[in-house]
Amino acid sequence: MVRDVWSEFLVIAKEEVGSRIVETWFRAVTFNRWDSYQKIVYLQAPNQFIKGWVQSHYTALIETHLKRLLYVNEIKIVFDDQQAQEEAAHQPAEVVLVKPAVSAHSNTVALHKKEPSTFRSYTFDNFVVGPNNSLAYAAAQAVAEKPGEIYNPLFVYGNSGLGKTHLLHAIGAEIKEKNKRCSVLYQTADRFVNEFINAIRFDKVHNFQAKYKAVDVLLIDDIQFISNKEQTQEAFFHIFNALYDAQKQIIFSSDTFPQDMKGLAERLKYRLAWGLVVDMHLPTLETKIAIIKKKAEMSNNECIDDDVAHFIASRTVSNVRELEGSLIRVMAFASLTQQPVTLELAKKVLSHTTVQKNNMPIGFDHVIKCVNKYYHYNIDDLRSKQRSKELSFARQIAMFLMKKVTDKSLRDIGMFLGGRDHSTVMHALDKISQQAQRQQHLQNQLKQMEDEILSPHV
Repeated sequence: MVRDVWSEFLVIAKEEVGSRIVETWFRAVTFNRWDSYQKIVYLQAPNQFIKGWVQSHYTALIETHLKRLLYVNEIKIVFDDQQAQEEAAHQPAEVVLVKPAVSAHSNTVALHKKEPSTFRSYTFDNFVVGPNNSLAYAAAQAVAEKPGEIYNPLFVYGNSGLGKTHLLHAIGAEIKEKNKRCSVLYQTADRFVNEFINAIRFDKVHNFQAKYKAVDVLLIDDIQFISNKEQTQEAFFHIFNALYDAQKQIIFSSDTFPQDMKGLAERLKYRLAWGLVVDMHLPTLETKIAIIKKKAEMSNNECIDDDVAHFIASRTVSNVRELEGSLIRVMAFASLTQQPVTLELAKKVLSHTTVQKNNMPIGFDHVIKCVNKYYHYNIDDLRSKQRSKELSFARQIAMFLMKKVTDKSLRDIGMFLGGRDHSTVMHALDKISQQAQRQQHLQNQLKQMEDEILSPHV
């Protein structure tokens, strides 16, 4: 279960700081052990450089989320370098099924060794189908059966954490299983952007284009992140045309319908919707219970009681990722304290989890309305570059509440509030949290605002 806690943290970290940071730094770090008595987490880094960088830049991020995942209020992070190199050297290499790359000297697609990833278990077999995702699931299976022949491109959209990434990996894994010679490339949009920037920097744009044009199946996750990046969009436009003309299968995921994407060229919006566009919704209670039982079986090959599954499902309404996170917290706590997973234990572990009071996801606009009521600044003010003391404080309050009542990442919050980066948002969260601990009136106000935001609304 310790590995499950760290895997869940990596998923959260990807949402907070992006996949590039996770792949560069966090993937190199391992969760060694958890001392539940002294409240100490022991992490291992492969060398002093990575240890120093992660400690100085991301300790706060790690502490914040491991506290929640391990169900503790206080936690201490200790980097233990001893034997880290030896342990890393004995990690078994895995073969990647969905990540080809092109040699700098040829257009041949080759398979690389794969860094540890939670994606390797994402298949059609362990995807729980319900009314909320049945169309997307059927379309994904059809594409996997006949790639390039129907539904090309396939565009899957929906809120964060509903299983879009799972479906993309399931398509890639299924196609690769049926045709070993088929080159399948999965890529997140922000990693695509960074790869393109590096290609420009090192004068390797030709190799970059050759790599993507050579694949048989291209899966791009979170395609919305190429918005407002004109050069990247231009490069992607030509890659798309080349693959489409060659009848190569293209699959996208996004949190937004193609035509609603801001900062995206019209010709790209048009192409993204050329094939089939399907959406995914929040799962029903029955589907959430089925997901919990399936995840529990996959985690440690044991079933959990229906009462426990129902309790967890009824407290979690935002998305499947939050649902899985709640399950992991319960099972991790049971494993670390050597207790059975019971309804009483689940209630104890999740007692501080905020339950949304309606079945509609909270939007940023709703938070802004509440902030405006108390601080009299509108959305244009909060997005502006102005930095007066009063406005900055209201902006930080908005960031704090957005993180508290939505499942959106720090990056999403920063982008919504004028294109600010995740570190700005993290600073705001820390500042408001610390002030609320010292000032009872602010703590009461935040609670009142949160209750208003979470109350049923149209």
